[in-house]
Order: sequence, then C-alpha cells, then structure tokens
Amino acid sequence: MQTILPHGGSLINLMTDRQDKSRLKGLKKAITVDKWTLSDIDCLAMGAFSPLTGFLCEADYHSVVETMRLGDGTIWPLPVTLAVDAREHDNIQIGDRILLRGENGEDYAILQVESRFRPDKGREAIQVFRTDDNVHPGVKKLFDKPELYLGGPVEVLQRPRPERFSDYYLTPHQTREVFRKNGWKTVVGFQTRNPVHRAHEYIQKSALEIVDGLFLNPLMGETKADDVPAEVRMKSYLTLLENYYPMKRVLLAAFPAAMRYAGPREAVFHALVRKNYGCTHFIVGRDHAGVGDYYGTYDAQHIFFEFAPDELGIQLLFFEHSFYCTACQGMATTKTCPHEAGYHMTLSGTKVREMLRNKKTPPPEFTRPEVANILIEGLQNKE
Repeated sequence: MQTILPHGGSLINLMTDRQDKSRLKGLKKAITVDKWTLSDIDCLAMGAFSPLTGFLCEADYHSVVETMRLGDGTIWPLPVTLAVDAREHDNIQIGDRILLRGENGEDYAILQVESRFRPDKGREAIQVFRTDDNVHPGVKKLFDKPELYLGGPVEVLQRPRPERFSDYYLTPHQTREVFRKNGWKTVVGFQTRNPVHRAHEYIQKSALEIVDGLFLNPLMGETKADDVPAEVRMKSYLTLLENYYPMKRVLLAAFPAAMRYAGPREAVFHALVRKNYGCTHFIVGRDHAGVGDYYGTYDAQHIFFEFAPDELGIQLLFFEHSFYCTACQGMATTKTCPHEAGYHMTLSGTKVREMLRNKKTPPPEFTRPEVANILIEGLQNKE
C-alpha cells in the first residue's frame, strides 16, 4: 500500500551504534543541553523533523527566519537551533565534534560543528513569533537562551527514556507501520497540548468521517507552567478514547517536542511533522498554537495559502470554532448553526481551569465528565 512521502522525500534516521567506541574518539568537549534541546534531538533522531539532519547552520537559519524555507527552498517554518554560552564555549571551532550531554549526565548525541554564529534575536522574534514582547512565552524562551548558535549534523547515541507512558512514544517509522497494518490509506493528524474537550472531539470526528484513521498526537515536551501536566493529559486522552471513540480507527501516540507558541508558523510546522508520521490530512482549528492575543483567530489557517499545495504535500482541514448550541441540541459551528450567540455554550480556557481548580465540573456540553474528573484530580495534585 502506498503511503505519503515524508517531508523532503525520505525519513531521516540519525540513530547510531552507541557501542561503536570509535565514534567517541576525537571529541573536543561535552556540552550540557536542557530538556528543550534534548526533545529536539529526539525528534531529529527519529525523523519527526525530516528533512533536518541536525541543528540549523547560519545560512539555513537566516533563510528559515526570513522565508520559512531552508536554503534549498524546502518549506521549513521554525528555526531548530542549539544555543550555547559564548564565554564558556569560545574555544569551539568549525570542524569540532562535540558531545551533547543531558542534565542527567547521560550522553545523547554528537554534533559535527559546521557553523557558529550570533543570531539577531530581535529579528528572529519578530519574524517567527510576530512580536518581541518578552511576555510571550516563546519570545521569553528565545531571549533567555545563550547568545551563540552552533549548527551542524548530529549522530544520536540514544533517545531520552520517557518516565511514563513509554509505550506511546512511537517513531514515524512505527506509526507508518501501524497505519499500513490497519489498512489506513488516509489518516488525519490532530495536534494538541491541552485536554480534548467536546469542541475538539467534534472536529476530530467530523474529520474521521472522510478518512480511514485518526492520529491523536499530543505534544509531551516542555510547555507553559500553567498548562495541564502531560501525565494528566495522557490519562484524560486514554479515558476519552476508551469511552467515546472507535478504537480500531484511532492511534494515540506522544509527540516529544517542546511547545514554541509560534502560532501560524507553528501550525505549518505541526502539519509537516504529522506528514512525517504518515498523515495524509491535518486539522487546523481556531488559534492553532497560539497564546494570549498575539495572533488573529484564523491566522494559523491563512498562512497555509502562502504555499503551493503540492509543496506542503499534506491536505489541510480547516475548522471554525465549534460550540454546543442549546437550540440545535448538539455541537456545531457558525457554518452549520443558524442560531444567535446566546444559544452557544462556550467557555474560555481560563474559566475552565478556574472551575477545575475549584473542583467544579464544567458542563457536559463542554467536557466529558470522565475527563473532567481526571483533570480535577490532576490539578489538585499539582497544587
């Protein structure tokens, strides 16, 4: 059965034999990387970031920041970079091989340094996040990073071991094999960093009406401090799928990347990554990957029209904001509901989190009760 090609044409695999001690010869030094960078290394290793083979060098970095493309013209909307302290690592030169070590003391990858440069972070912020406001979590993370970028290909010695739910950390090769075995010729991907509420459920099931399978791929890397913890979200996904979804038509797998909160650009990034996992379709809803009021409600949909469809290689499904209509007595959007806003039940994420922290269950028209109970317990334990 023919499947969709990965972005760039082939699925990258950067894993190497860690038992081959010869690879460790000639290493200049070791650099300790944070969990954010480690999640990028993981995604690079297994091909989720195909066609990238490492951290962006200077030419590709500038091309991505300015044009959302790599130097060869391939669409790539977000910089994937390795930032290091310039004073601590001023002796690193082009041609050096550097060991990348986790904060836990374990060695994860080897970087072949092909580029070292100082970025214009102000320009990167404006282009990538559309703001240089340090309140924006992505911008803050950018400005908090060290000032020197190192670029080059990486060889990955080992992937990080998840503390929980390790069975759900599937590689693109593995998900493609599941799709093949299930006979799914068309698969729709759904990205989330939040619990799935009724509006999400509605658009997922609407998409599932026209494809063979649903790939629920929650982001499990670093997020904002006030986001629902990953382990709580995973429990809520499992409960929801068990009770309300056709299990033979859904695959749940973790996406280990960190959240950038880059709005429109990150929507393109999320689509291309799911293409690498084997999805033929991808859902883009309201304010995808947004935060605060930095992006327009549907900016994350509009950005896709800046590319030719054959360049993206994945079919986009755009959905408007959905809600429960008391007159229709069901889920709907403004495309399908004729009634005024007064009939529409909507709750902000802030209001829902407030209710959950106060041990109040949101209306069943907004959140499935089983999911709400898990979230209430999880948030209480977090505090």
